[in-house]
Amino acid sequence: MHFQLQAAITNVLLLWILTAPHEFAHAWVATLLGDDTPRRDGRVTLYPLAHVDWLGTAILPFATSLFGGGFLGWGKPVRTDPSKLKGGLNGLALVALAGPFSNVVFAVVLGVVAVATAQALPALAQFAARGVWLSLYLAIFNLLPVPPLDGSKLLLAARIPMAVYMEISRFGFMLLIVAVSVSDFGRWMSEWSYWGARTILGVLQ
Repeated sequence: MHFQLQAAITNVLLLWILTAPHEFAHAWVATLLGDDTPRRDGRVTLYPLAHVDWLGTAILPFATSLFGGGFLGWGKPVRTDPSKLKGGLNGLALVALAGPFSNVVFAVVLGVVAVATAQALPALAQFAARGVWLSLYLAIFNLLPVPPLDGSKLLLAARIPMAVYMEISRFGFMLLIVAVSVSDFGRWMSEWSYWGARTILGVLQ
């Protein structure tokens, strides 16, 4: 079996970098919409350790990258109270979409870094270019309608019965493993992300 140690270390490092703005975006939008829960939980911050879920931000992404089985990872979910959000469940959808949107924005930022340092600091440029792909991958991955990912909150906003949501939650972890490591969906997400990264870097060059 071929272990991809360098890819595993790089992916986990980038995930820590990308998780902070992703979770901050959730917390910030929720605060703008009137929910003080993220602020009380100390989540309206870009400090990385405030957003780390050790299983989702370290162990699983390292293991899945090491064994070449796709990439599986997430940050510590930001708690929100839909009853405090302007728009209720519709507000919850905006909070959910803020995270993936931040990943797209950060992909462009990393693309600028990659292009600007390509000649003077090629190692940094390569790292940043890898980050463009991973940031887009996380945006797509987090939109999957499976708890605890952001896409699952869109199911609530669509008013699916809570009993159905809770049933999906019971098998959420296994569904993610299958989607990323066993089915072709993980490969498709990776290919879409590479296409997006090439497009961003091509436009910036």
